[in-house]
Amino acid sequence: MTLLNKFGQFIESAQSTSFSSDVIHHAQRALLDWHAASLAGSTSDAAIKLRQAFDDELGEGACSIFGSSKKASARMAAFINGTISHIAEYDDIYRDGAYHPACPTISAAFALAEFKNLPVQKLLESIVVGYEVSTRIAEVIQPSHYEFFHTTGTVGVFGSSAACSYLLGLNADQACDAMSTAGTFASGLQQAFRSDSMTKPMHAGHAAEVGLSAALTAQAGMLGTPDLLEGAAGFGAAMTKGARWENIFDGFGEEFNVTRMTFKNYGCCGHTFPAIDAVGYLLEKHNIHFSQIKAIRVGGYKPTVEVCAYRQPKTPFEAKFSLSYTVAARAVLGRVREKAFLPEALNHPDIRAVEDKVSLVLDSECASKFPKNRTAKVEIELIDGAVFHHHQVTRHGDPDDPLTDQELLDKFYELVMPRLGEDRSKNLANQVMMSDRVQVKNLSSIWSGALNALFVIYFN
Repeated sequence: MTLLNKFGQFIESAQSTSFSSDVIHHAQRALLDWHAASLAGSTSDAAIKLRQAFDDELGEGACSIFGSSKKASARMAAFINGTISHIAEYDDIYRDGAYHPACPTISAAFALAEFKNLPVQKLLESIVVGYEVSTRIAEVIQPSHYEFFHTTGTVGVFGSSAACSYLLGLNADQACDAMSTAGTFASGLQQAFRSDSMTKPMHAGHAAEVGLSAALTAQAGMLGTPDLLEGAAGFGAAMTKGARWENIFDGFGEEFNVTRMTFKNYGCCGHTFPAIDAVGYLLEKHNIHFSQIKAIRVGGYKPTVEVCAYRQPKTPFEAKFSLSYTVAARAVLGRVREKAFLPEALNHPDIRAVEDKVSLVLDSECASKFPKNRTAKVEIELIDGAVFHHHQVTRHGDPDDPLTDQELLDKFYELVMPRLGEDRSKNLANQVMMSDRVQVKNLSSIWSGALNALFVIYFN
């Protein structure tokens, strides 16, 4: 029996399994956060360009597109919404796999569930399944996979195909075929987000579309390659250095990884979070004003140093991948959410001045703990000579220091109300978090066709 055979058995058996209320609650949190990330991305320039690019293919179908009143096919909705959900950098993280599961998994499952007119409860169950399969794959291929590949684009195809297999009611062999077919289309290179491009979020959209397509082909009887993960010329051999396949089912069935998600507290790359947390801790504990700062010294792990190295960023993309900028924004603005990446913030003289005082180096202890722990060591030196230190041993939002339901809801409202207004935002949150007897179409009807007028008014 291959690895994907066993995952196929899990998907089939899950169709006759009742998930606990706690597990479903965590899936609701993921679905709520996916909506927040997607609506935040829906008004971006990249989202506008994406919808324009495929405008000729919109207008027919049953599925909703964020930021558009036009409907689309399920596959097109999976691709566009999967991309849009990753644009604003607010999507969830599976820390141990350096992976954002919501964008590919939920985007594909939501499109299929809307097309099939399924209840939200069924969608939530598919999220549990898709997260479980893909996070386990992501975890055992790190950290070597992350040296060159974008896990959300590569492993995301397994999350989307598993979730869609569940929704289609595929048997074990068919689900295995779906995942193995999806896996051969896994792609996404890290170079795509080491420059100011719009390509990175398309990795997530591609993974969502591929997974949905693969599940549909498996339902029609097309066969895949069962040993695609561990085969001699398979996914592991090509895209990792020594995948730990022997550990992929450790603790399988004991708990679900959807309960161990990281939800972002900031609107930027997650590798900046420990340093932002640490700076915020020191500023608040010692009542430091940014004007008192002489230097901020940060020690981080390898991806922080390599991926978040932009200085004095000129665009929102660069700013979101800039450790120095995000730390400075936290010091000056008090938080690192949407307003930190508007033009007035990018050109704010105080943020620029503080950023000049930030240095970043690789810390061997922080590096040794990646990816299980995302840590940072921060030292703030004041003009008067005082020096304060803090070792941030996790990120606020990680499973060992999770966002509360209220914090997650506050984030949702901050991102969604400018797009939907107060009434629709509260209605959407209520429908997601109290989803008994609610159809997926009830959710999309709330946000389908939302324009950016409220967004423009809010920020101007």
